[in-house]
Amino acid sequence: MNVSQLFSLKDRVALITGGSRGLGLQIAEALGEAGARLALTARKLGELDEAQAHLGARAIDAETFVCDLQDLHAAQALPAKVLERCKRLDILVNNAGATWGASVETHPLEAWHKVINLNLNAVFALTQAAAQQAMIPAQRGRIINIASIAGLRGTDPTFMATVAYNTSKAGLVNFTRQIAIEWGRYGITANAIAPGVFPTKMARGTIDKSSAFILERTPLRRFGGEDDLKGVAVLLASDASSYITGQSIAVDGGMSAV
Repeated sequence: MNVSQLFSLKDRVALITGGSRGLGLQIAEALGEAGARLALTARKLGELDEAQAHLGARAIDAETFVCDLQDLHAAQALPAKVLERCKRLDILVNNAGATWGASVETHPLEAWHKVINLNLNAVFALTQAAAQQAMIPAQRGRIINIASIAGLRGTDPTFMATVAYNTSKAGLVNFTRQIAIEWGRYGITANAIAPGVFPTKMARGTIDKSSAFILERTPLRRFGGEDDLKGVAVLLASDASSYITGQSIAVDGGMSAV
């Protein structure tokens, strides 16, 4: 195959959780521009409708599915709904997530459970179902887990006091490694993207409080932009990454290298 064929996602179906805004929508744009048909899921119908219109204006085909992934039974049932409407499921992007800011000693137990449930338990339930119902029978698949540089090492609490989030993203990194090891025999690759600081709704409070701290420790001296995840997302979703699995790629302007 030539290079354009290696990166093409023509005739592939990609399910993106939390795909209605932020990093999920940026990834949706990228995979759609590469030729994939999209299946987007989020909790709010209005945001999904807006995302669908946004993508449609770019000639990108997107189906939408309202789903609260905190309900693990709903997460398990989602791949069957995608298969019913889209007939196949080639790429899964586990992007939906939550965070909570508090020191370890004051972090509410209820908030810990909420973050772990969405960021880790729901990912397991959805990924297992997608593999069972679509990828293992097809003997191929691409799984992309959106982790964080907060899952690669500890963080200074003056910058981010987010113990549940950090723990969940570290778990996601090793979950990625394990499914890569176990499912490689089925032609499934699994990799993680670990974004740095992007100006999303989730990161707004951190940026407002610590922008100088962040930029001083980022060699490229800027936050992530609206195109900065597109290249790596298409790489990991396409045949261009057929020999890459079990890896976590930081997209952080060099912050994790400091």
